[in-house]
Amino acid sequence: MTNLSLWWDTLPADLTEPLGMPLAADTTADVAIVGAGFTGLWTAYYLTGLDPTLRVIVVEAEQAGFGASGRNGGWASALFPVSRTTLARASSRDAAVRQYRAMIDSIAELDRVRQAEAWDIDWAHGGTLIAARTPLQLQSLTTQVREARRWGVTEADLHLLSAQQMTERMGATDVLGGTFTPHCASIHPARMVRSLARTVVQRGVQLCEQTQATSIEPGIVRTERGTVRAPIVVRATEGYTRTLTGLTRCLAPVYSLMIATAPLPKDVWDRIGLVNRETFADERHLIIYGQRTRDGRLAFGGRGAPYHFGSRITPEQDRNEAIHAQLWHTLVDLFPVLAGSEVTHAWGGPLGVARDWWASCGLDTRTGMAWAGGYVGDGVTTSNLAGRTLADLITGRTSDLTTLPWVGHRSRLWEPEPLRWAGANLALRAMSTADAAEAHRDRPARRARMVNRLIGG
Repeated sequence: MTNLSLWWDTLPADLTEPLGMPLAADTTADVAIVGAGFTGLWTAYYLTGLDPTLRVIVVEAEQAGFGASGRNGGWASALFPVSRTTLARASSRDAAVRQYRAMIDSIAELDRVRQAEAWDIDWAHGGTLIAARTPLQLQSLTTQVREARRWGVTEADLHLLSAQQMTERMGATDVLGGTFTPHCASIHPARMVRSLARTVVQRGVQLCEQTQATSIEPGIVRTERGTVRAPIVVRATEGYTRTLTGLTRCLAPVYSLMIATAPLPKDVWDRIGLVNRETFADERHLIIYGQRTRDGRLAFGGRGAPYHFGSRITPEQDRNEAIHAQLWHTLVDLFPVLAGSEVTHAWGGPLGVARDWWASCGLDTRTGMAWAGGYVGDGVTTSNLAGRTLADLITGRTSDLTTLPWVGHRSRLWEPEPLRWAGANLALRAMSTADAAEAHRDRPARRARMVNRLIGG
């Protein structure tokens, strides 16, 4: 697992040890979970809390936290991939408000659990800064804040910053203004997922690492090492869902890549800021994201890697020299003081995207098949909400969580190839060129609006 990400390379030794053994033979359980990332492990955690007598087994192809849970940007945010307007259109205004409030509450729940379990996960509840570096970006952020007020979002939840206020907190170039929300914490994601895995094993959950699931169906999980029979089967495979027979078009694996610097000296941090370890981005279409780590690095990532034909996933795709070079160029453009600093880590991995951009979770009580995923890169907090929701659904509890509008949502399948490949990469190209075009224009690029309509934004 070395060189999988900065996060894996900086784990303490006790969190790198194998936590489970491969499946040794056919077995049975009350609940079988496929995938030992945040979604599967949180589901196991809350299930064992609600009913310690349940026999829960988690099947994982590699080691717990191998996927996006151990490679992401470390944002425990309240971001949800579809807007309040989209949620309200499919349900009601009240339901949309409750969904977003549940996301905020989930950050507090993460904080509660990490304190209760005494996890050391580099937690810093510093919020998020989004910079506007062009007039159109400032216009977009202003519109977002105005729209948020219509939904009851207060000044305390989200507010605009002037150029001076923004620069005082984050010393990026060309800043015209920005926004701040307190609803985000920066974390060390591999510390959190491995700590969570260790805790669920201590609670009696059977974790089968190095056990590749090949297919799931009502009542059975088939793996390369044997079968697991259970009345409830949970799919928690996110960007790796395409590896299960018949599910290639369910979620598209889209790659996000990251780099990290060596620990930076104090005089560099004095110029960059981020003294509260705020997570940060700017308002470009092609998403970027970053954080100041506890050991003084800048961990920075972004989209831009191409979608691979047939939803292909290979270790070679975790690294792309051209994209990593672009990330470094973008980071130095934001913070020129970094020029000459050392990049010690470059990595990436797939995240799951549904055709309509909806994250969802649910349980088909007729078949016993449950699922959660499609987080579009915002899964650290959303997966915790999913785990609590699935635990309620599986144990038959009706709660505020089980009536949220994302519960039971069914996204349509992605188009077959080559349409999927062509459409995904054309959309990526459109968003990238829209950023370049808008840097020299006074109105939004039409191509970006068209892509937003296609994905349901």
